[in-house]
Amino acid sequence: MSSWKCPDCRRRFGSVGQGHMCQPGLTEREFLASSPDFVAPIFRRVRDHLVAVDREADDGTLIVDPLDGKVLFKNGPTFCILDVKKKWVAVGFTLRRHVESGRMSRKVSDYGNKFHHVVNVDDPAMIDEEFEEWLTDAYFHGSEPVSSADPMVPDDVDIIIAPPH
Repeated sequence: MSSWKCPDCRRRFGSVGQGHMCQPGLTEREFLASSPDFVAPIFRRVRDHLVAVDREADDGTLIVDPLDGKVLFKNGPTFCILDVKKKWVAVGFTLRRHVESGRMSRKVSDYGNKFHHVVNVDDPAMIDEEFEEWLTDAYFHGSEPVSSADPMVPDDVDIIIAPPH
């Protein structure tokens, strides 16, 4: 997957000419320096998981886009947002399914065939295996990747058409 850098604000996007509010991005260091202390371990836990997922992807191009008070994670479109609040980080992610969980901090928003979920995280330990599965699913835009190690992929189905009688 290719990316595009805006010539004005120098931020990276998954689509050439991506419409956006043109504002200069921050480095990860600048973002963390301007954030409360509890943000860094949560940010690193999310970022490190998504970097590991990106390494495993065949054509992954993870874009980490820190801004003032938030970080956008993109692989093409934005799929995860860390929004810094006074006492927690609101971790939002988009899936193609509605997750029923008491962990959701807000009502799940329905956008046609996608659902935006938000979990308020005040401890990096909240980003457990279940949470990482949601982030992985969001990275792949709500659909699990087809493993290249799997010899049977959906395209391997032979269709036999009977001749007309």
